[in-house]
Amino acid sequence: ITFLRYSIELAYRIEGSGRSLGSLELLKEELVHINRGDARAHLPFPHNAAWRKSVVQGQRRGGSFISTAQEGPNRIIKLHQDGGSSGKPRSLLAENLPRTVISASNAAESPTALLARKEMQSWRLLQLEPSALRMPDPFTAPTKLGTDGSHLAASLYHLARLEEGPVGNGNSKGRVRSDAYTQAANRLAELIGDVRGINVDRDERRELLTLRVMSRDGTSHDARALSDGTLRFLALTVLELDPQTQGLLCLEEPENGIHPARIPAMLQLLIDLAVDTDQPIGHDNPLRQVIVNTHSPAVVAQVPDDSLIVAELQERVESGRRFQAASFRWLPDTWRVQAQPEVYPLPRGKLLEYLNPVMREEPTAEDDGWEHNDGGSKKSERPRRVIDRPDLQPYLPYFMPSSSR
Repeated sequence: ITFLRYSIELAYRIEGSGRSLGSLELLKEELVHINRGDARAHLPFPHNAAWRKSVVQGQRRGGSFISTAQEGPNRIIKLHQDGGSSGKPRSLLAENLPRTVISASNAAESPTALLARKEMQSWRLLQLEPSALRMPDPFTAPTKLGTDGSHLAASLYHLARLEEGPVGNGNSKGRVRSDAYTQAANRLAELIGDVRGINVDRDERRELLTLRVMSRDGTSHDARALSDGTLRFLALTVLELDPQTQGLLCLEEPENGIHPARIPAMLQLLIDLAVDTDQPIGHDNPLRQVIVNTHSPAVVAQVPDDSLIVAELQERVESGRRFQAASFRWLPDTWRVQAQPEVYPLPRGKLLEYLNPVMREEPTAEDDGWEHNDGGSKKSERPRRVIDRPDLQPYLPYFMPSSSR
C-alpha cells in the first residue's frame, strides 16, 4: 500500500509530584490506507491521471494498520497485521508507551507500517554548509550528498560514471553517462553566465576527488574558489540529476548567496527538482517533494501562486486560556482554497505589504526638513535613501507612494 495517512495526537502530562517538568503522552495514533478509488479526492492539486496511477499502488479490504480505541478507562493502541482482520492485533496501553507504535514496528508484524516509518525517516532537511561543500573527497567517500552538502565532488563523480545498461548487441558492459557534467554545467550557466564546463579532478597520488568549474576563458576554479551561493546551487543541481534522490527535501532560505537577478534560476531549479505531476514517476521523474521557507519578498513574488503558504501568528482562546499559535493561509483562486474552503484566504493587502516592504518617506507637518532646538535651527542631515530618489521610483517594482496605500 503506497498511499497512507498517519496521524498522532499528543498531550502534556503533569506529573503528580509537581517537581518534574512533566512528559508527553500519546493520546491517539492512526495509520490508515487510502485506496486507489479514493485517491483523487485526497490529491486536490492539479495532476495527470497517469501520474496518480503510477504513485498509488495496492488495495486493502481490512481496516487500519494502526488504530486507537477506548476500552473502559484505558486508551488502547492496536497494531494490525497486514493481512487485515484475519490476524489478531497487538494491543498496547497508550498511557504506558514511551514512544509511538510505528517507531517500534517490524517487518514480521506489519511490513507496511515499517515502510511508512522508513519513508518518514528519509525526509531530509538540507543545511548546506559552504565549508562542507568546498571539501575534496577521498576515493572511498560516500556517493550520496550529505544534508550539509558534504561529498559534493564524490556524488557528481559517481553520477558521471553511472552505467546506462547494455548497448548495441547486448555484449557491452554499458556506457559511461558522460552527460552529467554537461547537464550540471548547463544548469550552472543559468546562474552565472561565465561557465564553460564542470568536471571532477581525480588525483591518483593523493586519492582525492576535487570539483572544478571552467570559465569561458579556460581558467579552472576548484570548489575552494567558488562563492557560497554557487556551491549551494551546484549541490541542488546534483540532487536534481540523481534519480536515487527521492522523498521529501526541505531547505531554508534558498536565496542565500544568490544575486537577486538570479533568483528565478534558483526557483526553476527547485521546481525541476520536484516531481512532475503531468508525467508518471520513473527514472527521469523521481517521486520528490520540495518545501522551502523564506523571508525574501523577491522569492515570494516569483514562486507559483498555488505553491505559496504564509505562516502567521494568531491569537486563540481555548478552555479559557489565551495563547498565540501558528496559522497557515494561501492565496485566493488557487486549488488550496477549493481543498480547504474553511480556511480564510490571505488578504491581498497583507501580501502587498510583504512584497513592497520599503516605501518612500513623505515629509509630515512636523518634519519640514529642519532640526529645531534651543540654539536655533539647522538643515537636517538625514541621508536620502536609494528608494527616495525621484529618478528611480517610477521603475521600482510594486512601488506605490505611501499616500496611496
